[in-house]
Amino acid sequence: MRITFQPWGESMAELLDVSRRAEAAGAETLWVQELHRSATVTAAAVAGATTTAKVATGIALGFTRSPMILALEALDIDEISDGRFILGVGSGVRRLNEQWHNASWGKPVAHMRETVRNVRHFWSRAADGSPIDLDGDFEPMRIRGYERALNQIRSDIPIYLAAMGPIMTQLAGEIGDGWISHELCSPAFLADRVLPELEAGVQKVEGKSLADVDVVVSACCGVHEDITTARRYVAGTVGFYASVRSYADFFDFHGLAEEQERVIDAFRQGRGADYLANEVSDSMVDVLTMAGTRDQVAERITAYNGLADAVKLSAPTHGMTPAEIRAAQDELITMIAEIRESIT
Repeated sequence: MRITFQPWGESMAELLDVSRRAEAAGAETLWVQELHRSATVTAAAVAGATTTAKVATGIALGFTRSPMILALEALDIDEISDGRFILGVGSGVRRLNEQWHNASWGKPVAHMRETVRNVRHFWSRAADGSPIDLDGDFEPMRIRGYERALNQIRSDIPIYLAAMGPIMTQLAGEIGDGWISHELCSPAFLADRVLPELEAGVQKVEGKSLADVDVVVSACCGVHEDITTARRYVAGTVGFYASVRSYADFFDFHGLAEEQERVIDAFRQGRGADYLANEVSDSMVDVLTMAGTRDQVAERITAYNGLADAVKLSAPTHGMTPAEIRAAQDELITMIAEIRESIT
């Protein structure tokens, strides 16, 4: 199981420094987010600042860019990274697409299918000027007289899909080169809910197996010598996601429906989504995150062995000060180096 990492930095300079440190510690892939920064711009910067680790968007929003822009950005980042790029895409939620970005939502699974189709088709045709004529309910693409006479490292950049619901997860198995989990994903949820749906998806493609899909699970890690502090670090992240009602099935699966309702009530009463840590129980933290000392967190990560191909480690950020995030992240990078040393 490969160890990958999601860097954080208050400034871009800090984020790039953290990326280099994580690469040196042994992180196999560096994942960049899209919320407070542009995932593709950040990925380009990380690609230019590193030399060996793969660089991936985790995730870029799939519907807020046209498929052509998404395809062009991926080609550019792949060139900057000399073929180290992975395009991770996800739908996001409806409110974010429609209200924040004025983007079409439609039927997200069908929309994502067309988006991925268009990106791959563009990659295969952009260099030779062949016309593109793709029908679609969400992303029709018709291009004439276009030829990208530039350096193109690859026409088959890996595309990973972020998915949580069963139908989108099946789509990831069917058309994706990889699957990326939600920021909270327990070993039990991965085994009982995700892997069967991925298997159902790959079975729709003749000759494809689950071994052809890179399964990347996310683990939010609060690393500190004091368990109370470690739990407090990650509680804000749990509260942030618990405030979203569309994740109700996920919390119910873990027997945390009542705990989620308590968080939602606090959110409705005006508590900001980043400041819900006090409403999060220890049981929620222990089930959904990795909290404890470096040795304890490293041991807990092994629960994904045999289930995931890679684990994406990240420090918590919600409801924390920059100093606290830095401390948690530094511990996490040290832990990655210790893991690498223990297996080499």
